[in-house]
Amino acid sequence: MVGRRRIGLLGGTFDPIHVGHLALARAARDALRIDELRFVPTGRSWQKTGSGVGAAARLEMVRIAISPIAGFVVDDREVRRAGASYTIDTLIELRAELGPEPALVLVLGSDQLRNLATWHRYDELLRYAHIAATTRGAHRLAQFDAPVEALVAAHGREALPDAPAGAIVFFRMPPVPVSATALRERLARGERPLELLPAGVLDYIERHRLYRADADAT
Repeated sequence: MVGRRRIGLLGGTFDPIHVGHLALARAARDALRIDELRFVPTGRSWQKTGSGVGAAARLEMVRIAISPIAGFVVDDREVRRAGASYTIDTLIELRAELGPEPALVLVLGSDQLRNLATWHRYDELLRYAHIAATTRGAHRLAQFDAPVEALVAAHGREALPDAPAGAIVFFRMPPVPVSATALRERLARGERPLELLPAGVLDYIERHRLYRADADAT
């Protein structure tokens, strides 16, 4: 019997996309048996102030980074969307497009889950998708503020159920210590941090003089 199709969603500014993002995506794909993982770069993020690098450039860097990886695709809807990017709007759109059958799995880092109650309409996310978050060990409810603790207590599962949405699960990934701020600072100094960036992404950054202290971002 063929199981329910699982579509993972990994959002972020990807400013720039780096090895930590790719490690998170691979860990989620492998642990949760995800069939397709969509990278969803933000257009205008309502939470983060960006580096000044435009959405089109960030989108292209994601395309470059994931192009060799089967099952990884780019979803540019938030870049095309006018106004601020809200995850709930993306989930509603995807559910309308894909119908009720596929499982949508919103992939989060542990810090994102901890801050989930600050998200726009966070309490509606599980109507449209599962949430899968990384953990570096056994998660404890004491990690979370009361609203997130309540969500985990009510919806936490040991594994993804055969359902299109509604569960919170945790998966492990090896630590990949990457600070996006420190990475941008290195790029601004003209360094070539190949251990942190896919080679094609670094080539794109250098060709377009992105993140350089002596050049305007485009």
